[in-house]
Amino acid sequence: MLPIKPHLWFDNNVVEATNFYTGLMPESAVIYSSAIPMPGGKCDVVEFTIAGQSFLGINGGPGLKINPSISFMMHFDEASAVDQVWEKLIEGGKIMMPLDEYPFSARYGWVEDQFGVSWQLMLRAEGSAERPAIVPSMMFTGAVAGKAGEAIDFYSKIFKDARPGSLAPRAEDAGPDKAGSLMYGDFFVHGTWIAAMDSAHPHGFGFNDALSFLITCDSQEEIDYHWSALTAGGTPGQCGWLKDQFGVSWQVASSVMFEALKHGSEKQIERVVEAFRKMGKVEVGVLEEAYRGGE
Repeated sequence: MLPIKPHLWFDNNVVEATNFYTGLMPESAVIYSSAIPMPGGKCDVVEFTIAGQSFLGINGGPGLKINPSISFMMHFDEASAVDQVWEKLIEGGKIMMPLDEYPFSARYGWVEDQFGVSWQLMLRAEGSAERPAIVPSMMFTGAVAGKAGEAIDFYSKIFKDARPGSLAPRAEDAGPDKAGSLMYGDFFVHGTWIAAMDSAHPHGFGFNDALSFLITCDSQEEIDYHWSALTAGGTPGQCGWLKDQFGVSWQVASSVMFEALKHGSEKQIERVVEAFRKMGKVEVGVLEEAYRGGE
């Protein structure tokens, strides 16, 4: 079972973005890049890691824009490391919360970088729960504000390895945020720590397809299970994409696709992508046949 992988949609600058991200922290590298055939040309796909966390980036074009509804929490053991990465991320970016001391962290800041991706940098508190260097964080706003706890319960019932983490509900109403809504919570599912928080303040953004969660499955049984569970109350889409009942975008994918992108010939990639583009829920057997090419 592979961990959940954040999937980032870029406007024709995925190579520039991944080169930038892999220079942020140790244990960061490009794993592979591939060009997949699309109507009107080819589309770059890059898998990369930042501090050991895997990401997939794609040149999807101008149709979608990443926003702060899903950000990435960066945990550091030294304040100097926070400051170093902060200086890189603010270049050409936008400060959302200044780097400073806060009640929940002695050194914290929130920034949207030059590519539109949001990062929360935080100095670990002594004795705090162990977490990876990078944790995806969902902000439940607008129509789903106040549903972060419900979402954690929903995901925890779907993924068989689920376990709870920290929960910090509001003890009383705080402006538009109601008592019981989550100031912060995190949970472990599918080999991955994910955070969630509620904010009923007006933000002007919500979950969209520009930042989705990718689940890589080895069998049709796994695909069928995750597709059925995550589309319950949500909306199925094309090419393995779906929106769950909270509006969060997921991709339920086959490992065959990534085997082709990593190791396949140009012809094999073309056949697999052509078959894939006709699908709603992914069909593993069809992709395997396309990869083999009838051999």
